[in-house]
Amino acid sequence: MTENGFPDIPDIPDFPKPFDFEAKLRELLTEDAEQLAPGHAPYSAIVRRGQAGRRRRAAAVGAGLMVLVALPGGALAATVNWSPDRHTSAMPAAPSSPAVSRSSGSVSTAGSPASPTGPQPPESAQQLRDGLTLKKAGDALVRCLGQYEGMAVASEWSSSLADYRILYAWRIDANANEGGSGTGVLAVSTTKDNSVLYCRDRGSTHNALEFIGDGAPARAITVDTNVSILYRQIGAWTFPYHWADFGTIDDPGVTRVTVSYGGATQDAFIDHGYFVTSGTLTAQPSQAPVVKGYDANGKLVYDSQKDKFYDKSVS
Repeated sequence: MTENGFPDIPDIPDFPKPFDFEAKLRELLTEDAEQLAPGHAPYSAIVRRGQAGRRRRAAAVGAGLMVLVALPGGALAATVNWSPDRHTSAMPAAPSSPAVSRSSGSVSTAGSPASPTGPQPPESAQQLRDGLTLKKAGDALVRCLGQYEGMAVASEWSSSLADYRILYAWRIDANANEGGSGTGVLAVSTTKDNSVLYCRDRGSTHNALEFIGDGAPARAITVDTNVSILYRQIGAWTFPYHWADFGTIDDPGVTRVTVSYGGATQDAFIDHGYFVTSGTLTAQPSQAPVVKGYDANGKLVYDSQKDKFYDKSVS
């Protein structure tokens, strides 16, 4: 008891100092970092996986947003990836001389190596169909790329023809609902993950569509979600009809691809991991093209008829 009659107060022990969590965390991280030695990153594998993943993710979004419309007066069947039509009056026309305004250079003729500022040629000169030359394909691509001018997407696609390799060029036939006939060009971008751009050049109107895969798991051959724009018409079909088909070969063991459509079967061109072909229809087919892939021993390794992700309808 104290002198005043109050009970004694026991001594209060010293409490430990507050735990400095941040300092301890820094200490542990420093110790761990000292024990780590950086290894060599598998750049090639990372790039391949990144490109395939990008195509699958983009395709999943694109397929969900796709809207097809058939309107009178030359309206176009559109998806969210189609860039809008730009009329010739609002764009620079493709020059008739070898100089190309948007690429500041010339485009070489079919069968010749591309000039430093022209597009790179396809694997085979036969991939330039219907009398088209590398120059004509390049001129069409210039007009299609011109419709990006002033748009946000322009930063994604190079305006230089030197940054593209022509995969295929052919004459397209389309009815009035699709804006009429013209020139079709498939071009591989060498600066944008080897994405494939479809250019549809039809006189006063030009469109560009990026093919981005189908969003499904990888298999030996992948056919783009929107590829049907190459082989079917909207509304009443007109004939004769020039169609085309193309896809990505994901299995390097595939050495031959056949495409059967409208009762005819033909071997497709194989070009740097893509297959592409075209033909002519005189009557409306009952199903989409049947795509088959074979290895070097002739073994069937892919059949679109057994691919649950492949759109087999042509209606």
